[in-house]
Amino acid sequence: MAESVLPANGTISNSSGSQFFEICPPSLPITLLLIIAYSIVTLVGLFGNLCLIIIVKKHKESQNVTNLLIANLSLSDILICVMCIPFTAMYTLMDYWILGEAMCKISSFVQSLSVSVSVFSLVLIAVERYQLIVNPRGWKPNISHAYWGIIFIWIFSSIISVPFFVFHQTTDEPFRNFSVHNEYYKDKVVCSEVWPSREHRLVFTTCLLICQYFVPLFFIIVCYLRIFVCLRRRNSKVDRLRENENRLNESKRINLMLISIVVTFLACWLPLNVFNVVFDWNHEALMSCHHNVVFTVCHLVAMVSTCVNPIYYGFLNKNFQKDLLLLIYHCKCMASQEEYEHIALSTMHTDVSKGSLKLNNAPTNM
Repeated sequence: MAESVLPANGTISNSSGSQFFEICPPSLPITLLLIIAYSIVTLVGLFGNLCLIIIVKKHKESQNVTNLLIANLSLSDILICVMCIPFTAMYTLMDYWILGEAMCKISSFVQSLSVSVSVFSLVLIAVERYQLIVNPRGWKPNISHAYWGIIFIWIFSSIISVPFFVFHQTTDEPFRNFSVHNEYYKDKVVCSEVWPSREHRLVFTTCLLICQYFVPLFFIIVCYLRIFVCLRRRNSKVDRLRENENRLNESKRINLMLISIVVTFLACWLPLNVFNVVFDWNHEALMSCHHNVVFTVCHLVAMVSTCVNPIYYGFLNKNFQKDLLLLIYHCKCMASQEEYEHIALSTMHTDVSKGSLKLNNAPTNM
C-alpha cells in the first residue's frame, strides 16, 4: 500500500536492465485542479487531526486507552499530510526529483512508516472496542497496554519500511534518451526503487500489500462485525423489554458508524492498492499518457482517509464534541483577552477601558 506514495514514474531492475518510463506532463487545468484538491485534503487533514491531539493533551481526564490510540492515529495522519501529500504532489506534477538522494530515501521511508502506523492504529482501535463491547468481562487493555501497543506498531512499521530506505535512489536512466533530443531533461533525475531483481520487488510488495491492507482489513471487519452482531442482540432485548428509546437510537447510530468505518477504509485504500498490483505485475497496462493522472486520483482517494478518520474517531464522539466546544470557547476567550490588552495599551484612559472590557467580555456561564 505504501509503495506508491511516490508516483510510479519509473522502476528499474538491475538484473534485467529494463526500464519503463513515459513523460507526459498534465495540462494546466488538471495541474491546478490537482493542486487545489491536494491543498484541501492537506489543510482539512491537518486541522482535524491537530484538534484531536490538542483535545487529548489538554484534558488529562480524557486520556483513556481509546483516546490515546486515537491521538496516535491522528499523529500518523499528520505525518501523512506533511510527508506523503506534498512530496507526492510535487513529484507527480514535476515528473522529476529535485530534493537529492538523501531526501529520496528518507521521504520514501517516512511515507511508508506513517501509512503503516495509521493502518495499524485503526486495527488497535477496533480490537480495543471489541474488548469493551463484546467481551466487557474479559481482559481490558489499560493505559500501559496502549503505550506498549503504540510503541510496537511504530517499531514494526519502521522495520517493514526499511527496504524503502535501502532500495530507493536517484537515477537519470529514464531521461537519457530524452535528453539527447531535449536539453530540458539534461541532468534531471527520478527517485526510483532499484532492486536486485524484479522477483525480489514482487515478493516484497506482495507481502507489504497483505500486511498493510488485507490483514488489517480482516481484523477490522471481524471486530466490527462482532460488535455489530452484539449490539443487534442487545437491541432485540431492548425491544422486548420496551426500554428507553434513546438507548436504541444510540445503538443504531453506533452500528451505522461501524459500517461506515469499514466501508470507508475499504473504499479509500482499494484504488491505490489495485493500481499498485497492476503496476507490479503488468506495468505495460499503465504505461500510457494518463498513468500519472490515474495514480494521482487513486492517491488522493487514499489521502482522504486522513480527513475522514478525525470525523469517525473524534468529532462523532459526544465527549470529543464537548471538548471541542470547550477548546473553541477557550480560543475565543484568549482572542478577547488579546484584544483587551491591545486596546488598554493604546488608550489614554486605561482604567476606564479595562473596566468596560471586563464587563463586556465577562463569560455568562462558567
